[in-house]
Amino acid sequence: MLTISREHVTDILKEGQIPAAFCSSGDIVAFETRDCYDDNDITEENPYGNRKGGLENPATGPLYVNGAEPGDILKVEIRTIRLREYGIMRTSATNGAFHHLYQDKTARRFYFETNRETGKQGFWFDDRQWLDCDPMIGVIGTAPEKEGVLTITPGIHGGNMDCSKITEGAVLYLPVFVTGALLSMGDLHARMGDGEVLICGLETAGTVTVEVTVLKAARHSVIQKALPLLKSGNKLMTIQSAETMDEAARLAAANMQQFVKGMTGLDDVNSGMLMSLLSDLAICQIVNPLQTVRCEFPEAVLETYGGYLP
Repeated sequence: MLTISREHVTDILKEGQIPAAFCSSGDIVAFETRDCYDDNDITEENPYGNRKGGLENPATGPLYVNGAEPGDILKVEIRTIRLREYGIMRTSATNGAFHHLYQDKTARRFYFETNRETGKQGFWFDDRQWLDCDPMIGVIGTAPEKEGVLTITPGIHGGNMDCSKITEGAVLYLPVFVTGALLSMGDLHARMGDGEVLICGLETAGTVTVEVTVLKAARHSVIQKALPLLKSGNKLMTIQSAETMDEAARLAAANMQQFVKGMTGLDDVNSGMLMSLLSDLAICQIVNPLQTVRCEFPEAVLETYGGYLP
């Protein structure tokens, strides 16, 4: 199995970056990641960290996938997410739903352990509340089509979507804009609620193992209309980012409707009715430079009409 070291990180996704590694379609690759603070040793005593000059929201990569050409789709199957032994949270006086409550940064570390009763990894929030870990990937994306995009920002290429459903077992479909796709990922969270309302999730580092497959454009035009597209559990999800939550929600719903139409053969009226009965809009995050919303739809309904994802 190919492994990309945490020494190969970037804070921008763009064409022309020197690949950290090369692989073929169908290969399994492990990405060793840093946390969103570039592992700068944040503690309760020092919420600003002990190392200067670090990257903001670093992503490991990029991975060059042989055979990926502009217009193709990169299928990323998330096999495993393994976390380091602790996570960090801290407040912000400038961003998030509660920033007006804080005059300065406050940080907490939470150490992970295994619950003896359930066998699940988790942590004690305080002396009363145990929380299971639910690891997810905050930043995952390909190189965008034109100008580079910082890893703090989400977009059509993926990036800092902070979608809580990008977890073990999920499958993410991303657009390929440049030769080789140039896939990068990082910003792991041990757990995060939808919205990421404070400013962060439980930020951590770890290793993500994925299988990458190139889907050629000519055979999968219906999927292209829905990208980024996520399969998580029994739901399919279109993910969109925009300057406002309203705009992001409309884009996510519109992309899902195009996808449902293409998969089922239903017209505008009936696909809209079906979505209004079965789809759910959910906020991914409200704290990044662009805000992100997903539209969820039951995969089984598409299968009823003969629609299947590769």
